[in-house]
Amino acid sequence: MIDTTHIHPMIVHFPIALLFVGFLSDFISLFYKKEFFSKTGLYLLILGTLGVITAFYTGNLAGDGISETGALKQALETHEDAATLTLWIMLSAALLRIAFVWMKKYSGAFKYLAFFVFLVGILSLARTGFYGGELVYKHAAGVRLNLGLDSTPENPQKENKD
Repeated sequence: MIDTTHIHPMIVHFPIALLFVGFLSDFISLFYKKEFFSKTGLYLLILGTLGVITAFYTGNLAGDGISETGALKQALETHEDAATLTLWIMLSAALLRIAFVWMKKYSGAFKYLAFFVFLVGILSLARTGFYGGELVYKHAAGVRLNLGLDSTPENPQKENKD
């Protein structure tokens, strides 16, 4: 059975990629008035936001598998707080954009407002990813080391041949 702490690192890269490409597409749509870039940005924003929700949920599962003490506890709380903020900002960005498109108001100042909220969400996402990276690379959260010090042999049949 798969360890639930492994699901979060597998999932988290999808919303990051979807949202960054969606933001880039929205940025391009500000200068090139092609409907393709605007629609692509919307669809990737929606898919990426669904990915953020999934990453948030799996992150909570992964956090349950880590014993929190000292600097690791502080780093984990910082990442969790950043993830919560990102979740709410990206949900706001997606719902705002959907509302503007649905009401046929996605142009002019409304377009720039939606773009700005998306920008704030992308910056928050990058911050969350930075703190997540620190958890793994600085604090080794979720990393299991096997230094060959286990008392049980990996293959007990080999040792019983003598």
